[in-house]
Amino acid sequence: MNSQHIDAIKSLFQSRLATLEHLLTLAQAHFQNDESFLQQRLAADMFPFGTQIVFTCNQPRNFVLWCEGKPADNLDPQVTSIAQASEHIKNTRELLVSLSLDDEKLAEHTQIELGQNLYLELSGHDYVNEFLIPNFYFHLVTAYDILRMAGVPIGKRDYMMHMGPFVRTR
Repeated sequence: MNSQHIDAIKSLFQSRLATLEHLLTLAQAHFQNDESFLQQRLAADMFPFGTQIVFTCNQPRNFVLWCEGKPADNLDPQVTSIAQASEHIKNTRELLVSLSLDDEKLAEHTQIELGQNLYLELSGHDYVNEFLIPNFYFHLVTAYDILRMAGVPIGKRDYMMHMGPFVRTR
């Protein structure tokens, strides 16, 4: 069974979900458990931080569901507590761990409903690389940006945690 590509996708999602978890922990400490930061937004017409967590989790979640032949099933976008946000991240990470699949799945095609009688038809490779991963990063970066705007003392080092294993000392 060749699962090199699937495993790489899982690894990417896992490491960036760890970043999201780290950012949530830093925000929790900064706001001293005042959960109102979950409702912070970059702009009035954008979703709040808590919803950005959900939308970040929805991408790997729907990847796993697609791999298992199940329909997409997005989480409830209303996040009202740190515990709920943490649980979404934890459950998403567990879903990824449970996935064991051959790379042949990536050759299959899928349709993404967009509403208003519109849909995308994509190969599995395109579904992952052109839809899921860009959406995943969009919501992860938006969550990061909301925290920066709200005064949480975070920087690129917090966002790029996944690079830690590659850092060397001369």
